[in-house]
Amino acid sequence: MPDKIFTVSEISRDIRFTLENRFRAIWIEGEVSNLSSPGSGHHYFTLKDVGAQISCVMFRTAAQRNPVVLKNGQKVQVQGNVSVYEARGQYQVIVERVQASGAGELQAKFEALKQKLAAEGLFDQAKKKKIPPFPKTIVVVTSPTGAAIQDILKVMSRRAPWIHLIIAPVRVQGEGAAGEISRAIQYLSTRPEALPEIDTIIVARGGGSMEDLWSFNEEIVARAIFACPIPIISGVGHEIDYTIADFVADRREPTPSAAAEAAVPDGIALKHRLGVLQQRLDGSVESHFRHLRRMIEAYQREMAAREPARKVQNWAQSLDYLAERMENVVNRRIEAYQAKLHRFEAILSARSPERELQAARDKSARAMERLSDVLIRRIEAKKERLVNAHHLLKAIGPDKTLKRGFSMTLDEKGKPILSATGLKVGQKIITRFADGEAVSRVEKKP
Repeated sequence: MPDKIFTVSEISRDIRFTLENRFRAIWIEGEVSNLSSPGSGHHYFTLKDVGAQISCVMFRTAAQRNPVVLKNGQKVQVQGNVSVYEARGQYQVIVERVQASGAGELQAKFEALKQKLAAEGLFDQAKKKKIPPFPKTIVVVTSPTGAAIQDILKVMSRRAPWIHLIIAPVRVQGEGAAGEISRAIQYLSTRPEALPEIDTIIVARGGGSMEDLWSFNEEIVARAIFACPIPIISGVGHEIDYTIADFVADRREPTPSAAAEAAVPDGIALKHRLGVLQQRLDGSVESHFRHLRRMIEAYQREMAAREPARKVQNWAQSLDYLAERMENVVNRRIEAYQAKLHRFEAILSARSPERELQAARDKSARAMERLSDVLIRRIEAKKERLVNAHHLLKAIGPDKTLKRGFSMTLDEKGKPILSATGLKVGQKIITRFADGEAVSRVEKKP
């Protein structure tokens, strides 16, 4: 009798442990065949070469992490663990990573070109151009049929529908794609007369494997981006993807949608900002009126405390001067805020419905009319009060009294003498009549 008799399960388990311990995280290269992708999200396929084949399974979580889309006949490199599917007694590879065959060579080329261009200064931050905050025309260099352009159009229509968007159609994958991309950028660099003034260029495409994105790792594309005088935003692949174009561009965004958001302002935020400026304008004008009102009241109180008619005339002239200055200051403030309002209205004109624009214009016109009416009424009221005060002072002032036959006695300093008890013998005094003055000396005190 043998020393030990294994069950099928036992021997299958021991073989699985042996294989998993011996062949862990190994790389295997071969051609994909018999690919099956059921609704579970797992991928089952065979990896073969001219002499052998091996079964492979890539479970859903691993498939979601890998950008490579498997196809029958595709030559790939897979990394995983060799194990045993005990229910059938067959060994298989549990795949964790997949990359296109030759990806190692591509990575080496990528690193070599990256080091070369970095040494030449093509990645220097100091040489990168600023992205215009309020562009009028944007050109997107991408495939006209890809998902990237649809994502960009959605973002643009939501955030800044007034932007003039131009699509420069190019292939973004395959042989000759890099040449098309570089030629499109070089053409735009000449600022052709057939196109409006270009503010920003977006170079974009959707995600994919390194092989799919390789056109954006070509040296001719990198040098075309670096030489372009127009600011360029790179939005290539997914967030985890980096290309040489990303390093050379003036700004790198992880996706085409993010590149579109970085290229244009948020129209909704601009509209809110316009409302805030309108409130500030109203508050500033009202505050300025309150300040001028306090100044006028202060001048009125000071004028009321002074009796001679000539003082009233001086203050009236000063008030006219101040009123003119006040009107000029208010007009300049109004013109400045109107200019700001007109700039923001021009930005939002392509987005806002016509009735909203008309309502804004009507509101601005009514505000101007109210400001003008209030200013005129206040100035006229102050002038009328000054005229009335002037007439009143003339009616009750000393000049009228003198004309009725009275006189006024003053000392040498021009101060009125109200009592004879304060006089001194020999003191010089001045007697003022309606038609002149007489000087005399005190001969005797009462």
